[in-house]
Amino acid sequence: MMRTQKIGIVGLGLMGGSLSIALQETSKDFYFIGLDHNKEHCIQALSLGLVNEIAKTLDEIKVCDIIFLTIPVDGIIAIAKQLQNLNEKCTVIDLGSTKEKISQSIPKEIRSNFVTAHPMTGTEKFGPTAAVADLYTNKVVVLCDMEKSGVYQQKVAKELFSNIGMKLVYMDAKDHDRHAAFISHMPHALSYALANSVMKQEAKESIIALAGGGFKDMSRIAKSSPSMWEDIFRQNKNNLLEAINVFQAELKKCQKMVENEEWHTLNSWMQDANKLHDILD
Repeated sequence: MMRTQKIGIVGLGLMGGSLSIALQETSKDFYFIGLDHNKEHCIQALSLGLVNEIAKTLDEIKVCDIIFLTIPVDGIIAIAKQLQNLNEKCTVIDLGSTKEKISQSIPKEIRSNFVTAHPMTGTEKFGPTAAVADLYTNKVVVLCDMEKSGVYQQKVAKELFSNIGMKLVYMDAKDHDRHAAFISHMPHALSYALANSVMKQEAKESIIALAGGGFKDMSRIAKSSPSMWEDIFRQNKNNLLEAINVFQAELKKCQKMVENEEWHTLNSWMQDANKLHDILD
């Protein structure tokens, strides 16, 4: 029989809670210890069975075999700096949406303990009650700067993510952040901008009456946690600004074609955009 492995989860929201559910389905040999500054989240996580116990301090988490950091990206850096004197076989996996600053900020003494990962999944909901069993199933996890992680830690992370049904992709942290700015971070900025622009122009009744599927799809992620996304935008500022500028240039192009009544050119521009779904579908 396998030895029970202690898994520490720092951050008991959507990502941490869903991870616990998924891991519980893969093995009975895990014992989960949670840590969260939000007392309500701790109570909910215990009652939902997401964790077996709640830690009061980081020291209680440091003795775990595996530690997941599922908190906003600035918090990940702050916690990483407090994780001294880890057992050489302890594996720390962060799930932050930006990777370069995190990878660079991990203290040298424990860099080999760390695996910097970004699961390409999530919903606009947050907190332990948002946790779902299949959040990670068939999703991509990007593992960054793996050459800086210990051989043992690489093996542990790959097995855990594979066991919960994820597809593994490897990337340099700097490259990851540029790609993430275009494919994930900039769309969040657009969704927040769309929501704010509509609310400033339209009465509540009109929004309710006319908001169809398209508007709901595009504005859905504007419900995402502002604290989390403020941190992501801060850490990935330069890449995000580049992505916003590229988007603004395309929007300007659309504006000019409409102003000049260049309907045929506009149609071709839209056809080019249709091709994205040849890649995605």
